[in-house]
Amino acid sequence: MKYRNYLAGGIPVSELGFGAWQLGVESGWKAVSEADADRMIRTALDSGINFYDTAPNYGHGTSEERLGKVFKTLDRQTIVVNTKFGRLDTGEVDFSAGQIRGSIERSLKRLQIDYVDSVIIHSPPSELLDGNKVDHYEILERLQDEGKIRAYGASVDRAHEIETMLATTNAKVFQCFFNILHQDAKRAFDTVQAHGATVIAKIPFDSGWLTGKYHAESRFEGVRARWSADDIRTRARLVDRVRDIVGEETPLTAAALEFCTSFEAVSTVIPGAVSEQQLLANIDAMQHRLDGATRNELEAFFTEEVEPLELPW
Repeated sequence: MKYRNYLAGGIPVSELGFGAWQLGVESGWKAVSEADADRMIRTALDSGINFYDTAPNYGHGTSEERLGKVFKTLDRQTIVVNTKFGRLDTGEVDFSAGQIRGSIERSLKRLQIDYVDSVIIHSPPSELLDGNKVDHYEILERLQDEGKIRAYGASVDRAHEIETMLATTNAKVFQCFFNILHQDAKRAFDTVQAHGATVIAKIPFDSGWLTGKYHAESRFEGVRARWSADDIRTRARLVDRVRDIVGEETPLTAAALEFCTSFEAVSTVIPGAVSEQQLLANIDAMQHRLDGATRNELEAFFTEEVEPLELPW
């Protein structure tokens, strides 16, 4: 496992992080048992993964609780923990400033730790990104002063959102929707680095498309039913183009993960895994390296072929 800087003065984080949404009971995805959750966390630790991303609304707090049962047995200085604010353990969405302290303190209790390395506002409305217009960031900085959080930021998807926060707050962490088919966020990466901030890359497999398991005839239920038949055919064609670019010798999952971590602004990437088998496959995929020429070609592919399509999420 390779490691990168995350926060100034903090320990480096593993390039592959552990996205813990799947650990939550009633998460809306495939259920993970208590025993399987414990085994996945310990497998991640044994493999050198030291970055853990969770949120209060993942399984109404059970993702944090399951992590906490393991964290209480560890040296706190060996792990880096990111949680979120705004989508509460009750299932409610409430971004009001008055909720910040209580939400973070409840997360700390569930995680069984006395501070989190970072807290990000969980996909907030755009009006909350400008620190000159809201008092959220004063509260977060007080929590920093108290030692309950080390840094804060937001989960955002677009470069202009990152730029707004960097210009008006002391945000240091951005969790970005960033992958081969969605590259807008990278336009702010130079600014991120200039401010001593960092990026957590989320959805690196584009909801499964960049694993290669879907094709033009795939059909979906649940949240993924949002894709029309035309959307599916378009994505399938684009994935075929990615295969052509990276070549048969490079697994598609490896290319997807390595594309994200090929950017210096990215500290860690957090693919989802609903089983130990998937987790181990992601760990194995990280052993591949993406050469600079291939990355350049994937960037040009996005600019010339993907971006004009305004691909729907």
